[in-house]
Amino acid sequence: MQKSYFRIRLSKFYFSDLKGLSVELTYKTAGVDIKAGEETVKKIKGFAKSTFNENVLSDLGLFGGFFEFQKNVYAEPVLVSSVDGVGTKLKVAIAMNVHSTIGQDLVNHCVNDIAVCGAKPLFFLDYLAFGKLNPETASSIVEGFSVACKQNGCALIGGETAEMPGVYQNNDYDMSGTIVGVVEKKKIINGKRILKGDVLLGFVANGLHTNGYSLARKVLEIFSFDQKFDDLELPLGEELLRVHKSYLNLITHLKKEADIHGFSHITGGGIVGNTKRIIPDGSDLKIDWTAWELPYLFKLIQKTGSISDQEMRAAFNLGIGLIAVVAKDEVDKIINASIALNETAILLGEVI
Repeated sequence: MQKSYFRIRLSKFYFSDLKGLSVELTYKTAGVDIKAGEETVKKIKGFAKSTFNENVLSDLGLFGGFFEFQKNVYAEPVLVSSVDGVGTKLKVAIAMNVHSTIGQDLVNHCVNDIAVCGAKPLFFLDYLAFGKLNPETASSIVEGFSVACKQNGCALIGGETAEMPGVYQNNDYDMSGTIVGVVEKKKIINGKRILKGDVLLGFVANGLHTNGYSLARKVLEIFSFDQKFDDLELPLGEELLRVHKSYLNLITHLKKEADIHGFSHITGGGIVGNTKRIIPDGSDLKIDWTAWELPYLFKLIQKTGSISDQEMRAAFNLGIGLIAVVAKDEVDKIINASIALNETAILLGEVI
């Protein structure tokens, strides 16, 4: 269900301008276009419905989304939820007038956050806020939500679209998303089984994902988004808009093939900051920073901005989007399972 709160209308009243003329004040003259909201809802209904499955009980337009939970599938089901945004990657999308992928970024980011806990995503809810609502832009964003929801096997069952003049500039918008998933209690992955000597295996990212854009944009503002570099496959702007990779399929496969002690999704805070969230107190990480080739985009950012290694490691994923923590005798299983999915497991270091 994609809701719109444009149905609320301010009461009409009159005020006098400096010339003494009476001017009728309406919601639209205050900056909120109810018709644009209604048009947006019409455009996005099909995208939301395309993600529905047999567990979605509600139709579009109600005040809440209904999702039937199949308790008989789990002995001790635990719901797992996460909420996030995409940061200032939005500024790149807005500047390039490309809004069809930013929704995919948000869904995949949220899915990864619960997948590393062992959870299967069930449903997703979105929030969109505009300075001035453009139905075509909103429709493109929600289409991105629907594409990623279908790819990750979850339903887009709810959302809010707000027009907020005075808070955002006309062409600006912001978004957040909430994901809810489920995991069997005994299969929760929370790092409590991580031991000294466990190995860190990394899996590649396909770009900055959704973190570090404030620094990256500041550094790269001397270039145009259509500028090409010999070592980049796409023009700079398109490289910056590469969709945040979903690791759900890889995580699901690895859980079946090996005994995983922990997963970390590498977002803000980098490899160390995120992986330390799951290792036991008193433990630390030993990272071999030469174990993989730094992708050119990160080299470009570092060189152009004269950024230290320490700052780069704290702000960016540096080409590693997911880390699996396993016992040494599980490494071969992980490597073989990864190859089957055309993924490469990189030995990054260990828990000390």
